[in-house]
Amino acid sequence: MTTSTHSDVRPSVSSGIGASALSQNAKANKVMGLDSQTDLDSLRTQLTDLQNTVTKFISNAGNTALKSAKEATSDVASQVGTAASNIAEKGSEMANAASQQAKTLASELEKMGRANPLGTLAGALLVGVVIGLIGRGRS
Repeated sequence: MTTSTHSDVRPSVSSGIGASALSQNAKANKVMGLDSQTDLDSLRTQLTDLQNTVTKFISNAGNTALKSAKEATSDVASQVGTAASNIAEKGSEMANAASQQAKTLASELEKMGRANPLGTLAGALLVGVVIGLIGRGRS
């Protein structure tokens, strides 16, 4: 009977150890599952944070590029305005110089006409003939 008792004890001890090991495996799997779920949630949160950070970075980069483009456009417009102003000023100076030269030429012709009226008439006649010949050659 002692042998049968040992054989009865052994299966119950081994089955007790097996049940305990299964219970521990189940607990470990449950803990691992919770840790995995926690890790997955943490990873999702970090991924969302990363996405928000990248979105903000791209938005800031776009705003910076737009601001730089506006400044460059403003600088170019200012330079073009300055250049146009300089050109207008130079044109005005040239027009004033041409006007002064025309006045001087008219004054000189008037003096020549007063000093030598016959020479002035001969010169005017010569200029008229040249203009007439040029006009005839075109028509």
